Amino acid sequence: MKITHIEHLGIAVKSIEEALPYYENVLGLKCYAIEEVADQRVKTAFFKVGGTKIELLESTDPEGPVGKFIEKKGEGVHHIAFAVADGVAEALKEAEEKGIRLIDTTPRKGAEGLNIAFLHPKSTMGVLTELCEDPSKK
Repeated sequence: MKITHIEHLGIAVKSIEEALPYYENVLGLKCYAIEEVADQRVKTAFFKVGGTKIELLESTDPEGPVGKFIEKKGEGVHHIAFAVADGVAEALKEAEEKGIRLIDTTPRKGAEGLNIAFLHPKSTMGVLTELCEDPSKK
């Protein structure tokens, strides 16, 4: 698998509206997009930091993955996303061949219209890992 860069860091928050002042007024970042990803039961907000992005994740359903994460662990770093040059499907295949447990067996659409898939944290030293299509390869 050829990782090109860290695509984004996902941070779980109870409320994007309440988190925005910290990221914009304290850190000086500019939110450039807010969108809902209905099938993941989440609302997202994005900020650019150099060549990487920060993605805030607000649950739209307490039973969704982010809602359960916040209930169990509280707000904080949720996942790291890597852009892959060889395509998400190929990266999933390679990860599975190397014994990594998959959450997604096939790519699906994520925020910003990118193809994404997740690797299970039980196989990745406790870090939920997202593989993303490299936006420059779209």
